Amino acid sequence: MGRVRPDKPKPMLASWVTPEGKRRMLDELDQLWRVKRPEVTRAVSDAAALGDRSENAEYIYGKKMLRDIDRRVRFLRRRIEVLTVVERAPDDRSRVFFGAWVRVAELGGRARTLRIVGPDETAHAKRYVSVHAPLAQALLKRAEGDEVVVTTPKGRLRYAIVTIQYGAEPARRDDEAEE
Repeated sequence: MGRVRPDKPKPMLASWVTPEGKRRMLDELDQLWRVKRPEVTRAVSDAAALGDRSENAEYIYGKKMLRDIDRRVRFLRRRIEVLTVVERAPDDRSRVFFGAWVRVAELGGRARTLRIVGPDETAHAKRYVSVHAPLAQALLKRAEGDEVVVTTPKGRLRYAIVTIQYGAEPARRDDEAEE
């Protein structure tokens, strides 16, 4: 039996993204397509001109890089098509929703500020948390002063919501934990 199981549909990730996240994805696509791919194509062409391709490491490595670039370009193009950009803050800014900057404090003192974003954006900043993550799920629709409990591999952690902000990234505070 193959690896594909038609009886189990693939889970669909949220297609929400912040305007900054979509811009980063478009910039990456542009960089790959207009800069990186032509460079690698030239390098592969130059390596192919040297002769025997079967033992030409530069040629083999260049072809692998082209496949990787093309795979990423295909992924980005398909993903960008289905994205929904969340540009507007919610009407109720006193609660945590997608795109919110939330300052949370662990019961015990450690505090940090994080942003609830789409799954495509979490690799770009340590302070970004996917809307699917357990912490984000616990925070959604909560208000300042609320406490949430999150089950993690380290055990159950309790957090208190200190502030909620929409818009520009808040400045780091001295008491904020480094990640």
